[in-house]
Amino acid sequence: MPSSAPPRNRFERRRAETRQALVRAARQILAETGDTSASIQLIAERADVGFGSFYNHFESKTELFDAAVRDALEELGQAFDEQLRGVDDPAELVATGFRLSARLADSRPELMQVLRHRGLGCIHSESGLAPRAVRDLEAGIASGRFAIADPTVAVTALGGSLLALVELRFARPELDGDEAASNLAEMLLCMLGVPPEDARDVARRPLPDLD
Repeated sequence: MPSSAPPRNRFERRRAETRQALVRAARQILAETGDTSASIQLIAERADVGFGSFYNHFESKTELFDAAVRDALEELGQAFDEQLRGVDDPAELVATGFRLSARLADSRPELMQVLRHRGLGCIHSESGLAPRAVRDLEAGIASGRFAIADPTVAVTALGGSLLALVELRFARPELDGDEAASNLAEMLLCMLGVPPEDARDVARRPLPDLD
């Protein structure tokens, strides 16, 4: 999971472990049902922490579930960073991100279920996938790879398409997920201004292996 600066002493380590246990429990609940009406008592029990510990870290369940979604999106963003290291073509970055998402529905189902249930509200988040997408779109515009004027609008289209792809993977598991993701990536690259033949080639380049 995403990490920050390590706690400096035993108290801070325990405090960080308790907070992460609560976030992990909230992520599990979101992945299972998407329901945020679970009681604080249930969340604390699932996290294996005391009821009173909850309010040492969060003011409300809303704050906890928001933190859980940010945690999941940042983990997904870091996974993409790891897999896409060394890729310089903005078009390939966009296409590969979509294709990896389809595979992550199988290899990291909890993570992708969180995205499925709560991702719409984070399309323009300041952390996770959104800033990475804006970065890649701006690079594509600057290099002439993409023929779009507004990366924010493009992120809206890409984010909505990604969520639809994730939903498709869970709703229709019998479909060929790799082929569906490649077809969608090809269409999106064309939308961004990549020539059709080039878009088809980029959307079918070999993918890095997922752990």
